Amino acid sequence: MAEHPRLKAIPGGLDEAGVVRPAVRPAPVREPLWREALGGQLRSLRLERGEKLTETAGRAGISPQYLSEVERGRKEPSSEMIAALAGALGTSLGSLTRQVAEDLLRARPAPARHPAISPLAISPVLLAA
Repeated sequence: MAEHPRLKAIPGGLDEAGVVRPAVRPAPVREPLWREALGGQLRSLRLERGEKLTETAGRAGISPQYLSEVERGRKEPSSEMIAALAGALGTSLGSLTRQVAEDLLRARPAPARHPAISPLAISPVLLAA
């Protein structure tokens, strides 16, 4: 049976008992944190070199456990630690930082826009009124 062209389905609708179901909305895409992107990039560099955690950690002067936590995005290392890890992996701090920033830009979700609100409708004059 064809639907009427002007009728639209209600999100969620009714279940078999006639009770309104809540609309299922997709979970918002979370932008990755800096430490998560950094950890992923460090792990990629280490694996490209075919190294174990112990080898890279030893050259950087940190424990393999700490390096593992950094690679998993659980710890936020200091700038000195990031520089030591970059050096241990044969790259520069600038190159590592640029690659992490590029990864974050690629992973960034598109900004949500409300179709009924134009950017011009939100202005300091309107908000202050």
